[in-house]
Amino acid sequence: MRNFTTVDDIGDLHNAVKQALEVKQNRFAYQNLGRNRTLLMIFFNSSLRTRLSTQKAAMNLGMNTIVLDVNQGAWKLETERGVIMDGDKPEHLLEAIPVMGCYCDVIGVRAFAGFTSKDDDYSEKIINQFIKYSGRPVFSMEAATRHPLQSFADLITIEEYKTVQRPKVVLTWAPHPKALPQAVPNSFAEWMNRTDYEFVIANPEGYDLAPQFVGNAKVYHNQDEALRGADFVYAKNWSAYQDPNYGKVISTDRNWTITTEKMALTNNAYFMHCLPVRRNMIVSDDVIESERSLVIPEAANREISAQVVLMRILQSL
Repeated sequence: MRNFTTVDDIGDLHNAVKQALEVKQNRFAYQNLGRNRTLLMIFFNSSLRTRLSTQKAAMNLGMNTIVLDVNQGAWKLETERGVIMDGDKPEHLLEAIPVMGCYCDVIGVRAFAGFTSKDDDYSEKIINQFIKYSGRPVFSMEAATRHPLQSFADLITIEEYKTVQRPKVVLTWAPHPKALPQAVPNSFAEWMNRTDYEFVIANPEGYDLAPQFVGNAKVYHNQDEALRGADFVYAKNWSAYQDPNYGKVISTDRNWTITTEKMALTNNAYFMHCLPVRRNMIVSDDVIESERSLVIPEAANREISAQVVLMRILQSL
């Protein structure tokens, strides 16, 4: 595997999960694989789980790691071609990227949607420039439209906790005070659509995801109806996708918050969220603190998903 940005790159999901569970049993068994190799992690946006889990995964494989926060301690980077660089950005990404490639063997990139141009966001302008110009394998630590390391960890978690062969998995929108990208829900939907699960999406009118990510999922605009019989409930906010409201908050309806009453509609479902989470906006305290909450095991599996991805990239070098 050269690059990792979508579910297509990981191949057969059954084999990927099988490998992940084997790695989880002995995460230090492949330390020679990364010896004298260097991972460069580049962050255009904030991170907690992604930074820690990916760096830990690289260390498990014996890799050296370099972390660059573009917004602290680095030159401000221009990303547009053809601009006259007479502002506050003294370096262009097109020079910065190949220079970064000189210092490492593998590059991880985190760059969120900017919400200034749907075309730029959905063409994955930033990460695709790294793939084109760095000369190194590149993997996504969350891009404008997808977060595949998170979705892989989500899949591992569901496989570990499911009690039926074909669980019902519900992705539900929940309110949030700020405009958030569609990356996590897009990616989760993309991965769930590759399984044989019963997968449904619940969101208010005006919040439908892009059709290529919805795929074959049934979409409900009534959350209660969607939750009935669910085995897993994945709550996540996202901003509007459809024009003219792209990237905007068009509802903060608290009736969509996941509460004990909402979870009572399910088949004693597990609760999932990628974190960080706005308590009592996305989910009530009692739900996230309950024994059916998987947010911590889910976060722990981020190390495992990152390690499998890094292993596969290293094996291709």
